[in-house]
Formats: sequence, C-alpha cells, structure tokens
Amino acid sequence: MAATSATTTAVAVLRDWRGWPAILAALWRRSLRFRTVTATMLLTSLAIFVTCVTMALVIQNDLFESRKNEILQDAVRVVDQAQSTLDSAEIGDDPAALTELWEGITSDLVRNSTADGVTAMRIDQGLSAARVNGFTSGLSSNLVSSALRNRVVQFDSWQSWQSVALPVGGRTVPGIIVGAQLQVPQAGAFEIYFSYDLADADQTLTFVQRTLWIAGLGLVAIVAGISYAVLRSVSTPIVEAAETSARLASGDLGVRIDVHGEDELATLGRSFNAMADSIESQIKELGELSLVQQRFVSDVSHELRTPLTTIRLAADMLNDQREEFDPITSRTTELLHTQVQRFETLLSDLLEISRYDAGSVQLELEATSLAHLAEDIVEQMRPLAEGRGTELRLVAPGGYSPVDMDPRRVRRVLRNLVGNAIEHGESRPVVVTVDSNQHAVAVGVRDSGLGMSPEDAERVFDRFWRADPSRQRTIGGTGLGLSIALGDATLHGGTLEVWSELGVGTNFVLTLPRRSGEPVGESPVPIEPDEPLAELGDATQPIQLAEIPSELFDEGTI
Repeated sequence: MAATSATTTAVAVLRDWRGWPAILAALWRRSLRFRTVTATMLLTSLAIFVTCVTMALVIQNDLFESRKNEILQDAVRVVDQAQSTLDSAEIGDDPAALTELWEGITSDLVRNSTADGVTAMRIDQGLSAARVNGFTSGLSSNLVSSALRNRVVQFDSWQSWQSVALPVGGRTVPGIIVGAQLQVPQAGAFEIYFSYDLADADQTLTFVQRTLWIAGLGLVAIVAGISYAVLRSVSTPIVEAAETSARLASGDLGVRIDVHGEDELATLGRSFNAMADSIESQIKELGELSLVQQRFVSDVSHELRTPLTTIRLAADMLNDQREEFDPITSRTTELLHTQVQRFETLLSDLLEISRYDAGSVQLELEATSLAHLAEDIVEQMRPLAEGRGTELRLVAPGGYSPVDMDPRRVRRVLRNLVGNAIEHGESRPVVVTVDSNQHAVAVGVRDSGLGMSPEDAERVFDRFWRADPSRQRTIGGTGLGLSIALGDATLHGGTLEVWSELGVGTNFVLTLPRRSGEPVGESPVPIEPDEPLAELGDATQPIQLAEIPSELFDEGTI
C-alpha cells in the first residue's frame, strides 16, 4: 500500500510540471554527479551548437560563392562566343542574313549555356537600322528587376548579377540572373539575361546542415555518456566515502571503505580507514574510561552509604541535644548536621547520575495532574520563599487532566526549578505557569533576578556548573540538580528549555507529551516571555485549584 502511494505521488509530481524546477534545484544541490553531467552537457551543447552554426554558415557561403562563380563564368563564356560570332559575321546590308544570323545566335545562347532560361531585350528601340527583336526562352522579362537592367545598360562592358526567387513547378527556388550587353551589327546593343536555378546547391546545403545537426546531437549524447561513465568511476568512491562517513557518524564504528588500486582515490580511502581506526580506538578508550568512572562513582557512592548513615545518626543525635551545649559547640553541631544533610543529598544525586550514565533508569508512570502537582510544590516551597521575601505565584489556565508521568521525578524537577528561582530571584516575584494543549502539558518557572548571558544559558545544564563561581549556595544544592532535571525530562520524552536575559530574569519550561512516545510539538507555555512580570498585575496572583470531576476531563481543551 505504501509503495503504491509513493508511486502515485511520484507520477503526480512528474505530471505537474510546476514541481520540476524544485526537483531539479534539489538534484543540483545534492547530487555532484547530476550537477557535473548537466554542466558538461550544457557547455558541450553550446560549443557544438556554435561550431555547427559556424560550419553551416561557412559551407553555405562557400557553396553560394562557388556556384555563383561557375554561373558567371558560364554566362561570360556564352556571351563572348556569341559576340565573337557576331563580330566575325559578314552580312553586308542583307536584312535576311542579319535575321538568320540573329536566329543562329539565339539558338547558340540557349544551347551553349547551362542556364535554365534566357531572355534578350533591345536597348534602343528607336534605332532606324534593321529591325531585330529580342526573344525569351524560359525566363520572363518580368523577373528582371529595373535595378539590374539599369546596371546592364549603364555598364556595357561589365557583367551584372542578382539573386532572385525563380518559379519552378508551382514553387519558388533560389536562383541567380546574370545580365550583359551583346552588340549586334546594324541592330545595336541587346540586354542578354541568363537565369540559373540554385535548387541543387540548396539541397546540398540542407543535406549538409541536417548532417551537421545530427552529428552534433550524436556528439552531445556521446560526450554525455562518456562524462557519465568517467564521472561515475570517479564519484562512486566519493559517494561510498560519504555513505561510510554517515554510517560512522551514526555510531557504526566498524564500517570501512573498500580500497582498490594505488591512485589518489585509493589514498583517500586508506586515509579515511586510518582515521576511522583512530576514532574507533579513541571512542572505545573513552568508553572504557567512562565505564570505569561510572563504576567508580557508583561503587564509592554505595560504599559511602554505610559510614554516612552512621555519621548522620550521630549528627542527628548531637543536633537534638545542641541546646545543652555551650554556644560554640551548639553552633558547630548545627553546622555539622547541615553539612551531613547536604553530603547525603550529594551522594543521592551522584547515585542518580550514575544510573543515568549506566542507562538503568526506569520510569514509574502514573496518571497525574501537572497542575495539582505544581500546586503541591508551590505550597511546599512557600515557607522558603517567604523566608527570603519572595512572592510565589501560580497561574494554571490548563494542565488539569491526568497525564502519564513519573510524579516523583517531575516533583523533583519542579522543586529544583522553584528552589533555583527563589535563590536567584533577588526577592522578586516568582511565577509558576501551567498550561496544556492537545499534544503536551507544560510548566514554566520564571523569576526576575539577575538573569544570564546566552553563553551561560547554554551551559546551565552542565554538571557542577555555576554562572558565578564566587556566589555561594544559600539553600543547599549540589550542582547536579539541573542536569538530573534535564535527564528526567528527556526520559519522559519531553524537553526542558531555558530563556534568560541579563537584568531581566530567567524562565525554565518543562514540557511533557500527553502520550508516551508522541512528539511534544510546540510547548503550551512560551519559552520567551511576552511581557515583564511587573506588567502581569493580578493575573499572576495565586489561585486555588478546584477538584475537577474525571468525567469532565477533555484533553483537547483542558
């Protein structure tokens, strides 16, 4: 079914010519072979086209000049023979002899010439000498232009010619009319015109041009085939190297290029394989070091559990009796109890990080309302916020319908985000926003503290990283909270994003999919705030979340 659908789509794209430019542009960008063959064919076609046009013009001009010279030689030969005959004739004053001589001349002009038509016209019609009329044989005097006649009359010793279209068998063919003067004794000068058909030369030219174009197209096809074959032999190793690089980048460290020969491409293949071997060995070495590190952290954390439990019990006992001690000992006991608690939290975080590194973390999914969960966290963190002079607000237009999540991990994420916002919020309001759409639920924690630079915001999820190393934590924390929070979000198939600006504040947004395995799409809570917290007014005041009957849940609207 999928193959049929793909075929139908391909046929539809081919039929829709408007989609061809986009397809060709994509091929031009992505395929070296297509780009090279296309460029070679275009440049070769242009070169062959220019060559064929030049050769056709040269051959056409040469054929015409050659045929014209033959015609002019033929015409001058016939006219010279006729003039010699007229000059050597002795006719005296006998009109009959003149007429007989003229008839013989006309016969010689037609017989001795290769022209298709001959016509003769007397120049001076008013001469009182013997009357000898002109004649026409296959050439109408109407085809002789007045310009040609004027040149023949004006230059009696010159030969003139003109290209014309001759009617032959109901069609016109290219031809030449040649004119000259012929002096007839006692009758005066005559205009003699010969018409020559150039149809044979035109046919020859057409044949030559057709042969040139066919040869040119064949040459283009041959060049394209040769280019494709040569390019295929060159590009195949490159394509293979690109595919091998992609597989290597995707994690297939054992893939290599098959090397053949001793040329440059073979050298490239050997160099690539050597690089792949080096990368594989280094990655394996780093993997082994990482495994050793994970095992070391896990082992140390587990080994510290027992003595830490003993120390914590002793610290708890001392802390319970600190009122019986002197002030210095009491304060020392209180500090010991606080640091032991922090050390225990750090140890728990290290164990959690080691589980993430080992890939052994599993979710315990339960249908949970993110809005109700956020309300619980806000209430838990409110005493801390009040102790630091921070107003904690909750805005929840959505997120009431239960969504499958691990509530323990989500609580940990929210507790960490709200705690960080209280610590870094400079005693200004902290707003927790919960909302949802058809595909996801999200919660945002925003403060109006000092904010971070874009460079610091990119590193905020790194382990043990702090934007200001000189600033001490005042409410605990191990430096692993945000890293673990990002891991919890990723484990749910969701995202944890951060927006921050110096002097404005910071906004963290946790987005979870409604259904496991589905993409979250656009978060219901925007990562970049539209307006400052000071402009929100009463809209961000704490609200009481009412219990909503399960039958009223509507994932598309709540």
